[in-house]
Amino acid sequence: MPFNHNDHYHDLLLRELPKSCRRALEVGCGAGRFAQKIALEGIEVDAIDLDEHVVAAARKQSSTLDLPGRIRFQQADITRLTLAPNTYDYIACLASIHHVPFETVQKLRASLTANGVLVILGCYREATLWGHTVSLLAIPVNAVWRTAVFFRENWPGSRADQGALSPSAPVALPSMSLAEIREKSSAYLPNRRIRRLLFWRYLLVFRNMQAGLVGDY
Repeated sequence: MPFNHNDHYHDLLLRELPKSCRRALEVGCGAGRFAQKIALEGIEVDAIDLDEHVVAAARKQSSTLDLPGRIRFQQADITRLTLAPNTYDYIACLASIHHVPFETVQKLRASLTANGVLVILGCYREATLWGHTVSLLAIPVNAVWRTAVFFRENWPGSRADQGALSPSAPVALPSMSLAEIREKSSAYLPNRRIRRLLFWRYLLVFRNMQAGLVGDY
């Protein structure tokens, strides 16, 4: 079934693009679909992933597209990669932060421009009754979406080019609960906003040098 939880939230993440964004970084780019959407806005994108096979497939697929912005794919470990300060207007992490120490967000924050934005679409460990309840509620909704996407993708004439399936990126179980993420993020990313999403994800938005937006929503 083709429904992808990360892809489902792409539009939500794109709403956080700064108006004057010129250069972006995606950490854990996977198949490169979100990097492509950023490049469609005319933005230069550095897209990194630890898995070399995933990066190679993403680079090959994106090379066939005519995009206003350029994408530079790189196989790299974000914990070892040197990021220059004041470089990126927008940094996105899609289901990737739980693969590395959460303290890595400090390195990302340091590489933001003065008014840069960091967005994290993250995974968390369920640790509360309410959290488990939300997860259970998401199951039937997830089934409906998966079925709808399946029929839309397979309807005659709906896709001009099916293409080959991209290799899957490695997965890992999140170790931090949402409460722990809220606590640590408030220390590393002052004035961040964070909220729980339906499909086993949370959204964190940090705007550099912007006051008065602290809290959860």
